[in-house]
Amino acid sequence: QVQLVESGGGLVQPGGSLRLSCAAAGTDCRYFMAWYRQAPGKQRELVASITSSGTNYYADFVRGRFTISRDNAKNTVYLQMNSLKPEDTAVYYCYLTTGRGYWGQGTQVTVSS
Repeated sequence: QVQLVESGGGLVQPGGSLRLSCAAAGTDCRYFMAWYRQAPGKQRELVASITSSGTNYYADFVRGRFTISRDNAKNTVYLQMNSLKPEDTAVYYCYLTTGRGYWGQGTQVTVSS
């Protein structure tokens, strides 16, 4: 059974940094994986993704501030978030597809002074 477990969320001041982790169990993380986020009252949106070959994609609103990476030995994908803004406040979800999609439970990120 595939499980994705996110961690690393929390409260941070504007301009600060956080690193989210997504540990994959029951499968190899060398599939297409992505981070999405959902703010209250808004639709879930794609933040960043990484393909099996290592090609990265970033949404315009995070490009230059966020970095997605993968550690195959730890079966974990990361999202390094720098220069955080209040509008980055959301629940962040990890997603993996092996042909079938799987979601993590989400981790709350709050950017506030």
